[in-house]
Amino acid sequence: MGERSGVTDDMAMMDWFSGRMFNFVHRNNLVYNTCWEDPRLDRVALQLGPDDTVVVITSAGCNALDYVLTGPRHVHAVDMNPRQNSLLELKLAGIRKLEYDDFFRMFGRGRLPGVRGIYEQKLRPGLSAWAQSYWDRYIKFFDDPKRPFFYRGTSGAFARMMMLYAERVIKVRPQVDALLAAETLEEQRRIYLEHLRDRFWSKTVRFAMNRDSTLSMVGVPKAQRRQVELHYEGGIVKFIQDSLDFVFTELPLSDNYFWRVYMQGHYLPSCCPEYLKPDNFTQLKQGLVDRVSVHTSSVQQFLEQHDGQISRFVLLDHMDWLSDRFFPLLEAEWQAIFDRAAPGARAIWRSGGLQTDFVNEAQVVVGGKLRQVGELLTYHRQLASELHVQDRVHTYGSFYISDLAA
Repeated sequence: MGERSGVTDDMAMMDWFSGRMFNFVHRNNLVYNTCWEDPRLDRVALQLGPDDTVVVITSAGCNALDYVLTGPRHVHAVDMNPRQNSLLELKLAGIRKLEYDDFFRMFGRGRLPGVRGIYEQKLRPGLSAWAQSYWDRYIKFFDDPKRPFFYRGTSGAFARMMMLYAERVIKVRPQVDALLAAETLEEQRRIYLEHLRDRFWSKTVRFAMNRDSTLSMVGVPKAQRRQVELHYEGGIVKFIQDSLDFVFTELPLSDNYFWRVYMQGHYLPSCCPEYLKPDNFTQLKQGLVDRVSVHTSSVQQFLEQHDGQISRFVLLDHMDWLSDRFFPLLEAEWQAIFDRAAPGARAIWRSGGLQTDFVNEAQVVVGGKLRQVGELLTYHRQLASELHVQDRVHTYGSFYISDLAA
């Protein structure tokens, strides 16, 4: 009995430390310098039209800009981390005030020489007070010839650490460059399997990938790790390895800006998010940019304070974050979603796990009756499954598309 109690106490202490580490990372840092969800899938899943109003968790803001290019009425980007919102604000200011070449240097190449002066003259006046205070200090991230913006923030720092490991420890930079230059998927697969896979997955990397502190850098809290390990044989390390195997053997890197940007430190004009392409930049500049607004709050708080109805909800993977100790917050969020949902509303989300039964089990009050969320959702499972296989990021265990009952 005493031994079991000791194990329980040890687990509680580990959970406490993991939670503290994750909260420290997310409350004190820019975590995401680029979105890590594939908006090509989202466009198909959301079927956005001119009357749609969208709520999306901001992350790095790339996908909010992607969605607005399809012409919805408005996109509300919501995030509790003001640093993430400050990045989107900077992009919005850049679209309004910069010419395309400078905009691409800044947000495509990750470096705009002389950015301090450009920021102070053109960009700073268009930012909120919080964003001004943040970029007053950190606009230097965009003017370092040795470390471009995409190696900043905690996810960028992790990517940089992995590339330094590849270049200086296992010395495979030529093979990485060959992988990026591969002209066919078959050539890409051969280079990865013959020259990179086994050398990369050393004991050191496996050890690092199994640490909660490492996972916190790329935005994976303990609750999400549990969702992966609950359903995936081999646990989190095997899940990551299998995900990378699929990316590098089944998906062409020539079209995968998510992985290329971390492997080379910048985007290419031919392989980048939609908002960085010249014609789309022009559309944004000519007025679509004004259909994006930024809100620093939780999704629940935003919805409770918002007057209008929302027809599309993009919840990323944060349901995983609320799946255990914060389950009451998950229920409160779904209550707010149903309270603000327009007729025909649709929600999409992702999970590290292979299923999200915990979402269905949440309880809300709709029509004066206490109901389980699962009773009020109509899932498009076949479409979600077909899209999930095409996901260029491919680090999520599952993808969900669901219509909400009126």
